[in-house]
Amino acid sequence: MAHARQIAFNVLKLIGRQHLFTDVALDQQLRQGELTSVDRRLVTELVYGCVRRQRSLDFIIDQLAQKPAHKQPPDLRLILHLGLYQLRYLEQIPDSAAVNTTVQMAKDQGLQGLASFVNGLLRQYLRTGVEFPQAQTIEGLGVAESFPDWIVELWLGNYGETATAELCHWFNQAPSLDLRINPLKTSIDKVITAFAGVGITATPIPHLPQGLRIKGSTGSITQLPGFTAGWWTIQDASAQLVSHFLDPQPGEVIIDACAAPGGKTTHIAELMQDQGTIWGCDRPKRLSQLQQNCARLQLQSIQIQPGDSRDFPEFIGTADRVLVDAPCSGLGTLHRHPDIRWRQNLDRITKLNQTQQEILASAATWVRPGGELVYATCTLHPLENQLVIKDFLTQHPQWQIVVPALGSIAAPFANEAGWIEILPHQQDMDGFFMVKLKS
Repeated sequence: MAHARQIAFNVLKLIGRQHLFTDVALDQQLRQGELTSVDRRLVTELVYGCVRRQRSLDFIIDQLAQKPAHKQPPDLRLILHLGLYQLRYLEQIPDSAAVNTTVQMAKDQGLQGLASFVNGLLRQYLRTGVEFPQAQTIEGLGVAESFPDWIVELWLGNYGETATAELCHWFNQAPSLDLRINPLKTSIDKVITAFAGVGITATPIPHLPQGLRIKGSTGSITQLPGFTAGWWTIQDASAQLVSHFLDPQPGEVIIDACAAPGGKTTHIAELMQDQGTIWGCDRPKRLSQLQQNCARLQLQSIQIQPGDSRDFPEFIGTADRVLVDAPCSGLGTLHRHPDIRWRQNLDRITKLNQTQQEILASAATWVRPGGELVYATCTLHPLENQLVIKDFLTQHPQWQIVVPALGSIAAPFANEAGWIEILPHQQDMDGFFMVKLKS
């Protein structure tokens, strides 16, 4: 267990100093050492938990510590994060073990002179606790649920107090693992049976004919039944809905404007029974994973087109359907990518809005008469969603929103305006926005 805590500390340092994303830094460290499955789960829980709960943990430290935050060594704060996270959020760790291993970690990191401080602060927390501010205020909810004020304020304005609190709480839970089975190679029942054979329970996801959900630990993904044979791929339920919403048909020409890493591109190929032509477009360095996924799933209909989707004049008027799964702030995936809440800001989102508008305007020229375009993001910010579409329709009055047909897979998720906004606390899947357009 102590070794697991040390690895978690190393990961948190990588995130803080090298600005690596949580999943990247964690994967780097887990690959370097042999850990039991129990230790791997503990490392993952500690890393994701400390990143998610960063603001809450900082508030506790600042209430208990006499020395101002800027005068504390950075490593000390990370060590305290690990100790306090165990004390406040992990019921399975005995208090004495959390305190003792945290104090020892301070000594192991060359902070022997602060070991008594660490011991005193953790034991003071156990004696007195720390009350967070009232959650009815922006700051109070931000501290209690560990979100920056600007995200809390944004969601309060869009969704109201109750929904915002539920959203924040949902994003602080560990994510489930969603799979999309490849119907060209297998069936839902076959995959469920194969997983049951290794002690893993997979359950169908409502409304999604290829979707399976796994809760709990799975071990190495690549060692699960059917991975090498291309029976399934990892894809969240919301992302699966996008390709169904696009509704590609066998024999059509489809262009995926922002294809990497290839989840939706390969799904489109499966829905088309691998018959037709699908162009997967993206920057060259991002396309390697798409190529790997095509090979593993044994799909032949996907063509790679490296480059900038704002500059593909050769595609003008050639596509039956176009998907713009636009680069976005990712505010709908904060449970999977907890560091996003601390990295994004309004300036970055404003720049993303400009990129999204440019890609959408370019991709719209690729649609042949009578064709359709789907615009999608995995974020919950109107500047990247509704306002992008509003600006596009203002500048292109010949285009209009297409309401999903009754009986279609997407229909239950659409609002009266015709677009779909997935709110995670309501649908239990990643936050997403998607809309279909036709000229």
